[in-house]
Order: sequence, then structure tokens, then C-alpha cells
Amino acid sequence: MLYHLLYPLHTEYSAFYVFRFITFRTIYATITALVISFIIGPWLINKLSALQIGQSIRKVGPESHFKKEGTPTMGGTLILCAIVLPTLLWADLTNFYVWVTLLVTVGFGVVGFTDDLLKVKRRSSDGLSARQKMFWLLLISLAAGTMLYFHPDFQTTLGVPFFKNVRPDLGWFYIPFVLLVVVGSGNAVNLTDGLDGLAIGPVIIASATYLLFAYLAGNARLSAYLQINSVPGAGELAILCGAMVGAGLGFLWFNSYPAQVFMGDVGSLALGGALGTIAVVTKQEIVLVIVGGIFVMEALSVIFQVTSFRLYGKRIFKMAPLHHHFELKGWPEPKIIVRFWIIAIILALVGLSTLKLR
Repeated sequence: MLYHLLYPLHTEYSAFYVFRFITFRTIYATITALVISFIIGPWLINKLSALQIGQSIRKVGPESHFKKEGTPTMGGTLILCAIVLPTLLWADLTNFYVWVTLLVTVGFGVVGFTDDLLKVKRRSSDGLSARQKMFWLLLISLAAGTMLYFHPDFQTTLGVPFFKNVRPDLGWFYIPFVLLVVVGSGNAVNLTDGLDGLAIGPVIIASATYLLFAYLAGNARLSAYLQINSVPGAGELAILCGAMVGAGLGFLWFNSYPAQVFMGDVGSLALGGALGTIAVVTKQEIVLVIVGGIFVMEALSVIFQVTSFRLYGKRIFKMAPLHHHFELKGWPEPKIIVRFWIIAIILALVGLSTLKLR
């Protein structure tokens, strides 16, 4: 909005020429998201408390979590506001990829909001059924995948890290591949959201990483130099990524241990869906497995645990997802959180190294 209002004035006032630059708008989208979080955050937490919108804790979980019963949840609404509003303010709203990513982010957020609301109404940890939730997530992802597939300038080639000349064209199979990446990413972040600040830390790190990927993919000269897929227009997603970083930092202010508010499914599903969509658009889908390695480990721990128990009647971990395993081993919650953040930083650096290791 500001881009469309102010940039045309650069012909008369040269100072407005700065709005042409994605880097400038990304910085201020990040700052705007942070400011929105700080302004709305305290009011939202008080409102959630007044409405008694508190977290319900599963009785089968670690005992240390029982004291968190009643902590305000659905704080992800703050994250959504702090992502969408700065993006609308600072991004080029004629950009196709911005709208596709916002569609998935808001769509996943609505599914998560419905799930959280049902949990609050029922005063239990049961919201939407797994089948209902998966149906809506797949439908939203299908819409996004179809829009990308039929966009005339979008390529269905797959970016393979470490190999500069390996770019297989998936053709029509690209649509189900988008579903796998986006829905998988959304659910993986959702599973990671189990400790104070555990999920939002790696989300901030991954968002900052994909901010760079988006900028490079949208820059023809830099993408050619690095020999990565060039995606004209993808650079505008750097602004959305910046908003995610700012929103994440602002939310972490209130979600750090001991948390004043939990993000709920409305936040975790929206953030995961956004990351998955950005990875698809920037042609860095496989690299998301590395950059989002924390989310992958958490998801795999659940898959392995369930598979092992059903096939052999034995558990691999004391409890899944993985962070609960370390809790039951006696690790203090802050230690688990910070160590997972450290691993996320290392994985992000490995992901960035794929730009040159080809």
C-alpha cells in the first residue's frame, strides 16, 4: 500500500525513490511487524485472559506442563496480524507470489483458529479431528499449488541442493509435491510448538534464511552468478519473510520462558504453511528439510514412535515429539529450548552453504 502510494511520487520528490528497493521495504516491514507486536501484544494477552481462553494440557504429558494449564493461548492471532499488515503496507500488491503466500498463511491460520476455538469451548485438548484438519490444509495447499502450476511464468523444475545442473521438471506432479511440502511444513511446526519459545525461535531463523533465498531468487544477476533457479518476482517475498522475522521476535518477547501466551495452532500452522509456500516459490523446497531440520526431527520422532509402537509394541522415545523425550530425561525446559535454537542456527548455515557448494 505504501509502495503504491509513495513510490510514484519519486518523480517529484527524489526521497521516495527509496521505496523501489526491496531491501529498504524489507527492513521496515520487519520493524513494523515488531512494533505491531509490542503494541497489540499486552492488550491481546489481557483480552485472552479476561475471556478465559486458556491452554488445556493433556494429562498424559510431562507433569511439569500441568502448571501451564490456563495460560492464554491463540496468541498466533498476534503473529498473523503482525505478518499480514506489514506485508500489505510494504510489499508490491500486484505481485502474484505475495498473494499466494498470504492465501496459505491466512488459510492455515483460520484452520488453526477453528481448532483452537473448539479446544477452548470443549475445555479439552481435542479440537478439529485429524481428518477434518488435514482436509482443509490439503484443500488450501491444492489451491496454492494449482495457482502456481498454471501461472505462465512459474517453472515446475525442482531445485536440488549441491548439484548446479540437476533440475528435474516434475510437470503435473508438481501440484501434489506442493501439497507435501506445504502441509508437511505446517504440521511439522505445529508438532514443534510444545515448549515456551521452542517453535518460534527456529521459525525466526528459517524466515531470515528464506528472506535471503527470496531476494536472491528474484534477482536475475545474483541467481545467475550463484547458479540457482531464477524466479522473477520472488524477491517481494523477502518483505513477507521480514514481517515473519519481526512478528516472531515480537511474539517471542511474550512467549519466552515462562510464557505469558502460547501461539496455538493458529500461529504454528500459519507459520509452517508460510515457510513451505516460500520454499516452493523460491525453488528451495529440498533445502527446507535442512533449514527446518528441527521441525523435521520433531515430525519424524512422532512418525517413528507411532510406527514402532503399532508394529512392535515398543517405544523408541520416552515420549514424542522429541522435545518431550528430553524433558522426561530430566533436561530443564530452558536448556532444551536454547539447544534446539543452536541446532537451528547451525542447520540454517548449512542450508545457506548450498548456495556455493555446487
